[in-house]
Amino acid sequence: MRNPQRSDRGTMAAESPLLLSLVEEFVSGLQDSKAKDTATAVKDGQFTVLQLVEALGQSLTSSQPHTRARGVQLLSEVLQDNYGALTEREVELLLAFYENRLKDHYVITPPVLRGLLALTKSRKLPPGSAVSMLRSVFQDVHVQSLMLAERACVYNMLINLMESREDEFFPLVLDAVQQEGFLLLLFNFSSAGVTRNHELKGLGADFVFGFVQSMDGERDPRNLLLAFQIARNILLRGYNMGKFTEELFEVTSCYFPIDFSPPPNDPHGITKEELTQALRAVLTGTPKFAKFLLPLIIEKLDSDVQSAKLDSLQTLAASVGQYEHGDLAEFLEGLWSSLRREVFQTSSEKIEAAGLAAVAALTSCLSRSVLNSDSEDSLSSFLGLVLRDCKHHLFEPDLKLVWPSAKLLQAACSASYRAAHSITSAVVPPLVEQYNSRTQCSHRRTLLEVAQRFTQSTASCQSVDHDESLFSAYKDSLCSLVFSALSESNSSLQITAASVLTSLAQQPGLLLDSDIELAVDHLTRLLLTDEDERVSVAVVECAGALAERHPAAFITKLIPTLKKEMLSDRRESSELHSHHAARQRCLSALAAVSVRASVIMESAPILLDVLGSAHADPDRFSVDEVVRACLSLQRIAERVQDGEDTSRCFHDVIVPRLLSLALQAALQNDGSSGRRSPLVEEEVLSAMVPVISTAFSRLQTFAEQTASRAVSLFLDGDVSFLPDNSFPPRVQLLQQQQEDSSWRQTQLVCLLMGCVCSLPRSVALSQEERLLSELEELSCSCRHPFSYTSAAKCFAGLVNKKPQGPSLDSLIQGVIKRVSSELDRPSSPLRTQAFTLLIWVAKALLLRYHPLFSALTDKLFTLLDDALLGPMAADSFSLLMSDSADVLNRGCHADVRIMYRQRFFSENSAKLVQGFNAAPQEKKANYLKALSNIVNKLPKQVQVSELPALLSLLLEALTCPDEGVQLSTLSCLQPVLINPPQVLVLQLEALVSRLLALIGSPAMKIRMASIRCVLALSRLPAHEVLPFRSRVLRALAPPLDDRKRLVRREAVQARAEWFLLGSPGGR
Repeated sequence: MRNPQRSDRGTMAAESPLLLSLVEEFVSGLQDSKAKDTATAVKDGQFTVLQLVEALGQSLTSSQPHTRARGVQLLSEVLQDNYGALTEREVELLLAFYENRLKDHYVITPPVLRGLLALTKSRKLPPGSAVSMLRSVFQDVHVQSLMLAERACVYNMLINLMESREDEFFPLVLDAVQQEGFLLLLFNFSSAGVTRNHELKGLGADFVFGFVQSMDGERDPRNLLLAFQIARNILLRGYNMGKFTEELFEVTSCYFPIDFSPPPNDPHGITKEELTQALRAVLTGTPKFAKFLLPLIIEKLDSDVQSAKLDSLQTLAASVGQYEHGDLAEFLEGLWSSLRREVFQTSSEKIEAAGLAAVAALTSCLSRSVLNSDSEDSLSSFLGLVLRDCKHHLFEPDLKLVWPSAKLLQAACSASYRAAHSITSAVVPPLVEQYNSRTQCSHRRTLLEVAQRFTQSTASCQSVDHDESLFSAYKDSLCSLVFSALSESNSSLQITAASVLTSLAQQPGLLLDSDIELAVDHLTRLLLTDEDERVSVAVVECAGALAERHPAAFITKLIPTLKKEMLSDRRESSELHSHHAARQRCLSALAAVSVRASVIMESAPILLDVLGSAHADPDRFSVDEVVRACLSLQRIAERVQDGEDTSRCFHDVIVPRLLSLALQAALQNDGSSGRRSPLVEEEVLSAMVPVISTAFSRLQTFAEQTASRAVSLFLDGDVSFLPDNSFPPRVQLLQQQQEDSSWRQTQLVCLLMGCVCSLPRSVALSQEERLLSELEELSCSCRHPFSYTSAAKCFAGLVNKKPQGPSLDSLIQGVIKRVSSELDRPSSPLRTQAFTLLIWVAKALLLRYHPLFSALTDKLFTLLDDALLGPMAADSFSLLMSDSADVLNRGCHADVRIMYRQRFFSENSAKLVQGFNAAPQEKKANYLKALSNIVNKLPKQVQVSELPALLSLLLEALTCPDEGVQLSTLSCLQPVLINPPQVLVLQLEALVSRLLALIGSPAMKIRMASIRCVLALSRLPAHEVLPFRSRVLRALAPPLDDRKRLVRREAVQARAEWFLLGSPGGR
């Protein structure tokens, strides 16, 4: 029974002047906004939907079709916002009403469909209503005669009715559990969602037929996406297609391949790729489509349209994943013919790659087939076709079909173990035989490369059930082939053989220990004797790959031989050059093979011995060789995995030995020959820093302990942890001494920086406050540039990681006070030191957004007017905006906030502009250089957005005599000119004049950059730049005879573009 109070309220509402007024104004007054007011009133409970129907009585029964349509439209629009509040009985009545209206005049159909769409969203659809609704739509509505929006309504209705409403189920579960009504919820859910799916499936093939009729002829891409979704649901959810399987395929496949170009500025954003993927999901959705799809693909592969070929190949690869061999059997020969043709004859890399992927997918599908006693082995049949058409081409290494054939065979190999076994057994023996019978190196190299591709292609399909490699039966012949090639004198053959050896070594269990030892002998010989750089690179790469899997052979054979070669003393002039090159190859090889901890234990001491020998006898190793030894140690630290053994090796052996050697060199006087140890050279110490910093940043097991020892060494002279401990009792490394050679000790602070500035921010450093005090003192008082710069960088690295708080603020304020006192005294001899500390601390604070950073930048801006420090201050902005290699970077665990460059620019660009305007003429160049350095480091998007405000200054910078300013400004302008803002177009006269003037610059880089900018201007709208054509062509004539080839090349390209401007056939 109905609630009496609700009935009374409904009667009052039906007679409400508000409701009647809203209905009248919408239906007769044609005021569409009243529909929203009516929906809001229903939502607020002022009246119900059924009361609205009663109020619409006269409109719905009017003899005028348009009046009836307006009435139905009002009801449907109200339902769009209120379908969730309807009861099951109300839904039932409304469905009956709408189904009846579908038989009415055609102008009423669109609002009826919108109303039905709203009802399909309701959870209260009665049982059987979905079937009733669809029967009415399929029988009474010719969908393709409707407008776009109404067709979309029909498709969305189908989608809603097919959904099982899982997304509505789980929120209800929580409520039901709380109300102890879980079983009732399950019943309601099944009747509302899952049962609805069963209802639609109960229609059988009639549902598929109705959908096919509704979709047939659809052309709008928005509706096609919906239709493809429905078709995909039909396939995935097991709807019975009956005798309409082919009709469903035909109505969707007529769009294959998709040929769609979205209009410019399409607001819907539908792309060809989106439509292609949706259609492909339908065509590949069921094996029942195989007998229709595969002939279609074969047909489309005959097309001359490249996109159609590509789509067909990708669809084939996607479809065969769920097919059985029976689905493919009758089409195999036709498919293979098409695939072979596309790979053999195509000029497109994309089509070739898609064709190879399709071959692999097809082979994989056939490999999964379970054979019966009476069934044909489709895989063997298919592989027989592949071998028949490809195998003989492999043995014609001078013809172009070698590589397409090899790629097809390798694609089939990569699909499965069965396929790989069949192909390798058919190909490898004659391949080896052909290699042995050939005499030309080019033919042998081609055959070797084919063998390499086969070994690589089978790596992914090695069966877990087969421990034995696919190539085990041919191991001896392949190894003989590789070792023979390594013994040849032809470099290309040696390089290819090294690659094949790498591939063979990656085959599990293939090579025996004796094979590895013989391989190591060949690699060692090539490293020591072959001076071809390409060969050495290939050999080093091969050695690294083999050492990762077989470290023992390298420990016992390669490393001792390399040690003997590097530490041998050959000073005869005839052998010096070749010995130097051999040492470089040995150093590279030691770094490459040092991946396992066991190898590092043997190789690292050799590299340290090189440094020790160089220190003991400066004539034995050059500075370049010492630097390369450090680079090899750095590479080892970068590649090694963090473990207890490797971390202990670096922190207990390598780092202490480096510190010990550097300290010995610093304390040693020059020998009688006057030559000093290379370990005191700035270049060598700079190469040691990344070794130490990489070890501390990546290998953290013992990093904190070693860092504490390093701090004690530099603060207290504690040398107890250093090897070869023959140092004075108290070494003072952070204090400036009176002796002229004290710089040798103070410059070692760069090694301290590598130790303490690469630790994670969570590590607490011992004696940090004292260390900061000593570093500040050294950076402000030392006279040696490398020493005070390294001290400033170390100080900045620690400040960047220091926790926020009063201690940090007090430290920074003290630095600002000390630095300012030195900088404010023009006569001070320590102004450069103070400035260096200022800029590095400023960078440390900028990276972490510290509020005191502004005080440092203000001081920096004032220095732009300084007579001596002004140019340095301008250059320093590049340091602020650039990434630092050895400190204050994310690799060193520095506190680096995102978009710090943009923040710095937004906060300080106005100050630079004001300073430029107020500065005297002779100081303006400093401001221009500072601005150029800042803008040049900004992301390109920011440059474009900020260019209008800075254009006048950038144009002024092009006239600055400083070549650094000119080059930096040109680098800023070039990417902006590709798509210039309007403000730049208005300044073309000034810009062109300045660029043409720079074409004659004495600096090659400026000439090239200015010509590139002139080239970019040619791509602006023709009417904008055509007035400058003759001037530009005259200015570009001299660079055609420039003494530098790179300048001539840029000039030719730019002048050709400007010649075509405004000419027939040009723009």
